[in-house]
Amino acid sequence: MTTTTTGTRAAEAVGTAHTRVEGRDKVTGAARYAGEIPFAGLVHGWLVLSTITRGRIRSVETEAVLGMPGVLMVLHHGNAPRVDTDYTGMLGMPPDPTVAVFQHDRVPHAGWPVALVVAETSEQAREAAEALVVRYEEEPHDVTFAGEHPEAYAMAGPSGAGVEEKGDLEAELAASDVVLDAVYSTPEEHHNSMEPHAATALWDGGRLEVVDSNQGTMWVAGELANLFSLDPASVRVRSEHVGGGFGSKGVRAHQVAAVMAATALSRPVRVVMTRRQTFSLAGYRSPTTQRVRLGADAEGRLRALEHRCVSLTSTVYEFVESGAAPARVMYDAPAHHTANRLVRLDVPSPTFMRAPGEAPGSFALESALDELAEKCGIDPIELRARNEPEVGPVSGLPFATRNLPACFREGARRFGWAGRDPRPGVRRDGRWLLGTGTAAASFGAGAMPSTAAVTAEADGTFTVRVNAADIGTGARTALTLVAADALEVPTERVRVRIGDSDFGPAMIAGGSMGTRSWAWAVTAAVEELRERLSLSGVVPPEGITVRSDTTEAIGALAQKERHSFGAQFAEVAVDVSTGEVRVRRMLGVFAAGRIVNPLTARGQFVGGMTWGISMALHEEAVRDGNTGALYGADLAGYHVSTNADVPVVEAHWVDDPDPDDPVGFKGIGEIGIVGAAAAIANAVWHATGVRHRSLPIRPDRVLTAGPHV
Repeated sequence: MTTTTTGTRAAEAVGTAHTRVEGRDKVTGAARYAGEIPFAGLVHGWLVLSTITRGRIRSVETEAVLGMPGVLMVLHHGNAPRVDTDYTGMLGMPPDPTVAVFQHDRVPHAGWPVALVVAETSEQAREAAEALVVRYEEEPHDVTFAGEHPEAYAMAGPSGAGVEEKGDLEAELAASDVVLDAVYSTPEEHHNSMEPHAATALWDGGRLEVVDSNQGTMWVAGELANLFSLDPASVRVRSEHVGGGFGSKGVRAHQVAAVMAATALSRPVRVVMTRRQTFSLAGYRSPTTQRVRLGADAEGRLRALEHRCVSLTSTVYEFVESGAAPARVMYDAPAHHTANRLVRLDVPSPTFMRAPGEAPGSFALESALDELAEKCGIDPIELRARNEPEVGPVSGLPFATRNLPACFREGARRFGWAGRDPRPGVRRDGRWLLGTGTAAASFGAGAMPSTAAVTAEADGTFTVRVNAADIGTGARTALTLVAADALEVPTERVRVRIGDSDFGPAMIAGGSMGTRSWAWAVTAAVEELRERLSLSGVVPPEGITVRSDTTEAIGALAQKERHSFGAQFAEVAVDVSTGEVRVRRMLGVFAAGRIVNPLTARGQFVGGMTWGISMALHEEAVRDGNTGALYGADLAGYHVSTNADVPVVEAHWVDDPDPDDPVGFKGIGEIGIVGAAAAIANAVWHATGVRHRSLPIRPDRVLTAGPHV
């Protein structure tokens, strides 16, 4: 590229710390989120949710509500337009029937949407919604989850088949010198992103526009087009700034209800979920019960590995929490059996949430490895080193990279592991028992086909358009750095536009695949643009735009096991007189490819580890068996980690580029939480000599766990 086109070569931006390009807008309020963008003639919808858990709607008594100030309409199953649910969505899954609101009189779970009240103001809509009388015919329900439920069945998930088996499990267990057989459990957990779920729908010139908070505008646009039988080109979804998602911000009932109301009223309609409503309508992580059986020889080398995970789903939709997934990647054995099973109950549909499968699965697997190390009298890190697989334990495929041992070596050095006394209960600090623990982590590092467009503007700047979603991760900044390096220009000459379905197909922000997928598309577009510019020698006044599509390149990738890996370390203090557990420090070292922006990457790693603290010690949604509803469905009753719970959390990484990826990236959005809860639980055992196999490790559980060392 000539200097007349790009200027002199800038220092590489990727790999150096950069503040967020939109940071000033966010702290000054210039960055507007979905629920605060003004529209002329805007009206507001308020969802009405069922107060029973299972049954039928007998009547929706709208007359009194329609006479209330400002009320424009009440949508319900008797007057709502019909939608189509007979299709396969963007993620290769059928739509959750919960999004097909107001289609019938059935109520399959507590908090099912039964009506939408629309009024001139949000306050009027809420008052009317709370006054709406809905009468039901109630039926018996079952919301009680038990891992040994007689109706549990195998179910395939994102990690593969429902059941994967090789070797004779019972024979290898019988021949093992050391055997562990333990059951672990994790509770129902909820996303609780800071920004609420909000959507505004309007028709403009025969085209449906939706301004939304989501993790992928093409995903939402495609689902809405299918649901309402619209030409995909007639639907536009925008989502410029998103205040967290964690897997919950896909297609939900509020978007569909907003479109219905906007169509009926020919006015913009905004629907925002309350915090309490998200507990019913935004998905959650299913509770799990997991049985792990390990058999090893006297040196700690595995002969048998069984990991069985049972989770729940709703009666209207199947979603599996693939807790057995980590075992299919982390450790091999001559007999290797894994299974993910489901139980259908009268509960809302679970969904993807913060390392789905791997987060709860790693708690069970990595706790079990720690228990096995204790039984074998082997250091937990050494035990894992002795069981490093050469190829994928289930797939048999080679690993693209697997630098987990390097993570443990660097982590042990930084954490001071070498001086650890393996005996539990020997360290004290006044009334506190102190302990340290470790665990391994892995998460898939895939890439999905995406498109991007890069324009060389007449003023010497470049505009990148890619349908990415920045849900707080710093994706917009990362893509700016990637584009600047590919163009060989300073970052100030690059503008990145994201969050608009008109920009074309692209991977959603999920599965730790977003930045890698988008960066690949941006790099491909820049390469072609550079070639065209070198031929022209100068940017013409009207500019040049080049568009890329990585479908073919990604399809040509060699079949390999591609994952990010990590080693988690934790030090805890336990007061056995009160049951209080405090995490004093955490350290994570990760092998996650080439790090784009160390500043925001460290924030993502630390954020994930903080969620791990939350998972280990706080998060737990409890369902009332009598009502079928949750106790305390809000942030007063559902506890998460706060600043006081997170004194010292450090994240570092080792070199780990993927040679098959032109940008060398892997995903980092979810690896931080994986293994964190197990490291904390293992540290609690080391402090007290008591093993906790159920999360969260609440004070009452510490007090009732038995005598402590």
